[in-house]
Amino acid sequence: MAQPTNTFDSVDMNGIREDLSNIIYDVSPEETPFLSACKKVKATNTLHEWQTDALRSSAANAHIEGDDTTAESRSPTTRLSNQAQIFKNAVVIPDTDEGLDKAGRGREMAYQVVKVAKEQKLDIEAALFANNAKVARNSTTAGELAGVPAWMVTNVDFQTNTGANPTGDGSDARTDDSTPTAFSQAKFDSVMQTAYSNGGRKIDTCYLSPFQMNVALGFAGNNNQRATVGGEAGKVVNNMAVYVTPWGQVTFQPSLENRSRDVFLMDSNHWKVAELRGMKNVELAKTGDSTKRQIVCELTLVSANEKASGAIFDNTTS
Repeated sequence: MAQPTNTFDSVDMNGIREDLSNIIYDVSPEETPFLSACKKVKATNTLHEWQTDALRSSAANAHIEGDDTTAESRSPTTRLSNQAQIFKNAVVIPDTDEGLDKAGRGREMAYQVVKVAKEQKLDIEAALFANNAKVARNSTTAGELAGVPAWMVTNVDFQTNTGANPTGDGSDARTDDSTPTAFSQAKFDSVMQTAYSNGGRKIDTCYLSPFQMNVALGFAGNNNQRATVGGEAGKVVNNMAVYVTPWGQVTFQPSLENRSRDVFLMDSNHWKVAELRGMKNVELAKTGDSTKRQIVCELTLVSANEKASGAIFDNTTS
């Protein structure tokens, strides 16, 4: 088939309006499960401090009738701290935007501010999971918070060829091992047992990368894996929703912001975010024919007691 001679088709026409959808499609991940799970507390200084304590081990406790009572030696509490970190992003939009007819949004500033706020939350999530030591601020240095790996020293599994624990007070990062090994059910169960013995009896969430989540799907034991029988015909469900162990029941939560080599077994009650300034949308001074706004917050991570949680480090990532 061919066009009749002198057909004036759409290719020849001028003045056809563009067909631009009024929807903007964005599939970028924006979930921040750890940040969302952490209880928010108030910080009143750029150096946020807290205390931890522990009971002594059990001992023989029998006494002669009527004898004098002698006081035991007591240990002081441990005082810990973390530095507040400023998270800040700005948007500058020329005032010409006010007269433009745009697709998918009304005011460009409003659209960009919402986008920046989501991006900043991802930055915070990454900082909380980062193997980073705290950095004290001064007039030329930005303050940095110590991430989860810098606190974990008790209930941990790691490779000891070149790997090493940090001090555990946030002052230094842990040393990654150069020869990682595969994440396994045996590692997971061992850390859960160790944590239980050291007081970590309420571990509720395991944060791990999508790659390590796929490894967890292979954990042995029908009682460990949720299976759906019936329902839609031909539908197979392979979903590690809850792992039930003698040491507790743990929900597996894939996360894109923690390093794939790290797997965290967390008691959510013992990790908090201390906010010196909650996230704010602030208009900046006008200096020309444009509008400026910034999204800013200032916060730090609180490891209320690292013995309540556990971690498996130095896992292979492919």
